[in-house]
Amino acid sequence: MSLTPAPVLETERLILRGPELSDVPAFARFHGDPVRAPGFGPVMDPHDSWRWWAMNIGHWHIHGYGYMTILDRASGEPAGITGIWNPSGWPEPELGWVVYEGFEGRGIAFEAAKRARDWAYEALGFTTLTSNILATNTRSQALAQRLGAVFERTYQNVHMGEDQLWRHPGPAEVAV
Repeated sequence: MSLTPAPVLETERLILRGPELSDVPAFARFHGDPVRAPGFGPVMDPHDSWRWWAMNIGHWHIHGYGYMTILDRASGEPAGITGIWNPSGWPEPELGWVVYEGFEGRGIAFEAAKRARDWAYEALGFTTLTSNILATNTRSQALAQRLGAVFERTYQNVHMGEDQLWRHPGPAEVAV
């Protein structure tokens, strides 16, 4: 059951849809991994991951956008999350992505983030987006570059300390 007003977006290999409670275990496994989670935020136990998931649902209701679950069409399994994030303290709306263990190296993050960005430009009328990436997260930096984003500046992220802001090309540049 959808818990948000999120659309269902599709690509050749993926379905992006609003968060559901059945998605929480996969997200909590990611969020509890001390190797994988720090690029996204602090490592959290399953209870705090549930609270983060609930916050994302609230974000959808406040802003009309948020993180969507990425479903792998082939397996039907949650493969990660992507969407537009702009909580209190953020410099501006951010295109974010996470791919869960076992789904890396297949272009899923690129395909999902590109679809989410196109939706933000087409349906929400955004004219620009950023991605906030830690200086040590070279994989996300490479993906941002592949999406056409360029490093703009560093700033103080309210949750993660010094962070990098990467600017995505606007709708005209990506020919939405």
